[in-house]
Amino acid sequence: MDLSDVALLLVAGLAAGTVNAVAGGGSLITFPALIATGLPPVAANVSNSVAVFPGYAASVAGSRTDLPRGRALWSLLPTAAVGTALGCVLLLATPARAFEVVVPFLVLGATAILAFQDPLRRLVGHPSRLSPRRRTVTVQTMVLVGTVYGGYFGAALGVMLVAGLALVLDATLARVTAVKNLLSAVVGLTTLVIFALFGPVQWVAVAVVAPATVVGGYAGARLARRLPAVVLKTVIVLFGTTIGLYLLWRALT
Repeated sequence: MDLSDVALLLVAGLAAGTVNAVAGGGSLITFPALIATGLPPVAANVSNSVAVFPGYAASVAGSRTDLPRGRALWSLLPTAAVGTALGCVLLLATPARAFEVVVPFLVLGATAILAFQDPLRRLVGHPSRLSPRRRTVTVQTMVLVGTVYGGYFGAALGVMLVAGLALVLDATLARVTAVKNLLSAVVGLTTLVIFALFGPVQWVAVAVVAPATVVGGYAGARLARRLPAVVLKTVIVLFGTTIGLYLLWRALT
């Protein structure tokens, strides 16, 4: 790895940390950057999953004042860890091609859910009108599905989590984003442990990218807190649409 590779990864890590905290999808910056330094795709994907974890942790620090209080939030963390572990097993044990074709549609679907959140709420019922048991089951299911995806291929994880949580939580988008940051950190920590033990991690690349994601993650989280809800939602929808179309183009070419 020469100085130009290091510079590329530093810039990519800073940008990815910021994007992940605001909207999600930062891995689509760091993953191609790792590929550009000469890493094969699987090693780049695994190394990327490990490298972005510090940025997720910094995002939690930046948005901690928006996290809801109580046991309901902490009960989501074991579900997130289990879902992530299942996704990691899928990545290491199955061919990637089939999932690469499905991923763009998952991302675009999640973005559409967020974009049309209010009409969908009228169909499925506003969270405030759901029974506590049904709301708990729905939120846990959303988290499980989202983190399985995150363990397999984390790009646009934030978009998927925000879309699902915003549909079933009676909370502001800033608070939903803070919960997303915490769940993303759990995904990052779980993938770090599993891939460090069983995956082809390129630790030199991780050592370059990870510190940059910390700076970007904290700055992005502070920025997200200051954005009006409609602006934050628009940014996430635009990012999600762009990411989904990019992944679809890459899968079909």
